[in-house]
Amino acid sequence: MRILGLDYGSRRIGVAICDELGMTAQGLTTIIKKNREADLGAVAELVRQYDIERIVIGYPLRLDGSAGIQCEKIDRFARRLEIRFSLPVIRWDETLSTKEAEEILREAGIRREKKRGLVDRLAAGIILQAYLDSLNREGKTWQQH
Repeated sequence: MRILGLDYGSRRIGVAICDELGMTAQGLTTIIKKNREADLGAVAELVRQYDIERIVIGYPLRLDGSAGIQCEKIDRFARRLEIRFSLPVIRWDETLSTKEAEEILREAGIRREKKRGLVDRLAAGIILQAYLDSLNREGKTWQQH
């Protein structure tokens, strides 16, 4: 069983997944947003395919720790995920994850036209990895959390 990581944006949803041990996250895919039902359907397919037990979604807090403008949209989407899949959905601070992903791709020499979907997928991986690392620091596995 695995954890799915999501970077929910206005046009795309970056998706990452962890390994079976809950140690490492890797980018999986990018969902191009269409409408609520199509977006949830795309996530549903991944939940089924990878036997997902929990979802971690990036939560765009401001640098001072307060809820950002986008948090309300994330909350609505997270509630829909919780209802549809009956899975825990953890909101995880994603502060600067997209900027970090862009920097990694820039340093790797990835051209601008190839970056679009990669940035979202990589940002989802960064969010999920931060969550997994926090569990490891606490001495917990994701199954115990």
